[in-house]
Amino acid sequence: MTLLIAAVLLYLSAAIWLGLGVQRPNSPFLRGWLLPAGFALLLHAAFHWLGWRQTGSTDLHFFAALSLVGLGMATLTTLAGISGRLRALGVVVFPLAALLLVAYGAYGHARQPEPLGWRLLLHAWLALLAYATLALAALLAVFLWAQERALRRREFHLWLRALPPLTELETLLFRSIAVGFVLLTATLLTGVLFVDNLLAQHLVHKTVLSLLSWLVFGGLLLGRHLRGWRGSKAVRWTLTAMALLVLAFFGSKFVLELVLHRASCTTSLQAQCLH
Repeated sequence: MTLLIAAVLLYLSAAIWLGLGVQRPNSPFLRGWLLPAGFALLLHAAFHWLGWRQTGSTDLHFFAALSLVGLGMATLTTLAGISGRLRALGVVVFPLAALLLVAYGAYGHARQPEPLGWRLLLHAWLALLAYATLALAALLAVFLWAQERALRRREFHLWLRALPPLTELETLLFRSIAVGFVLLTATLLTGVLFVDNLLAQHLVHKTVLSLLSWLVFGGLLLGRHLRGWRGSKAVRWTLTAMALLVLAFFGSKFVLELVLHRASCTTSLQAQCLH
């Protein structure tokens, strides 16, 4: 529990540091956000690792998976922030990662996970990376919408200084979607290769929704390449695809595990539910 509290405090410190940086972007002191962010990531990962060590297997239940996605988002945000791009994203992502870690610490050890083979673990880790990357893309889409709206209304808010120019933000959005699309493709392929009974009753809705999300993301990238889609259309397609992806895993997982109290992803099914 000490690790959890320390990680949360460090995440919040990094977010506050970045928030102050919006008001004083040229202050050298405010560039030190990377230190608390880096330690928070290490402690976040260590908290999961210690939990897995105690149980002897990787926990991928609802709150554990959410926390791992939060860790992935925070890691990607930190890496992007090192180069100076999108550091402001940490103001939102770091508190979110802290919240998901707290939820995992409070409710994430309710079930005893069982060992998974390397194939299902590979499938699961690809899925978590895909979710984290595409969740960041969805957040970038919201930032893009807010920035466009503010500029159209000639509302030059302070937070606009922390964001890259509109065209650069849009480019980063589509790069994130492209990387996430590749990871999602790999997730679906490993699901076909490694998951038994992919169209079984407990998995068919996840498979269908994941494929729909993959098609929407792919259609957006194709539309960008062929017709130069951008702006509000890109935002709508991104958020629609992400909503389908969230429903594919976390929506059904929430109902099965927390509402119906069914072991929807125990034993070998833990990773199967991640496609």
